[in-house]
Amino acid sequence: MANIQQATLAGGCFWCIESAFNSVKGVQSALSGYAGGSVENPSYEAVCSGNTGHAEVVRVNFDADVISFRSILEIFFALHNPTQLGRQGNDVGSQYRSAVFYHSEEQKEAAETIIAEIEAQQIWSDPVVTEVVPLNNYYEAEAYHQDYFSNNPQNTYCNMVVAPKLAKFKKTFAQNLKD
Repeated sequence: MANIQQATLAGGCFWCIESAFNSVKGVQSALSGYAGGSVENPSYEAVCSGNTGHAEVVRVNFDADVISFRSILEIFFALHNPTQLGRQGNDVGSQYRSAVFYHSEEQKEAAETIIAEIEAQQIWSDPVVTEVVPLNNYYEAEAYHQDYFSNNPQNTYCNMVVAPKLAKFKKTFAQNLKD
């Protein structure tokens, strides 16, 4: 029987993070959604306003016997810049913040450990600003956001932002990809 666990991660626009995790061995599903805000069942438009407090997140359902939470975090931190406060590249606003919404104390400790390692290794010239906070809510994003990159290859944002990030990800994590 599979040892299914969940990770809820915010690393900027959810389209890239979701697409990357859906290609990883041991990941059952990665779903775009919203977490961390104060409004119930927010819409994409409401989240984009910056007034709900939510971040764009990806809920990763994974088999912990195939891929560890630490490996999930290593991929997550390679997919985005964890030093940008309230933004990722040209995407600006609190909804694009970097955050690990932990589901357990073990996840909290793992996130804090890997952030300390990133800081100690001085991988980035700026400090890591990734929030490590308990998951207080999660709302699945609208259906049109799920598998957005795969379903909208002609989209300019996907071609200019998502595709290059995914190409780099696939090269770096080739051994972790599904066949």
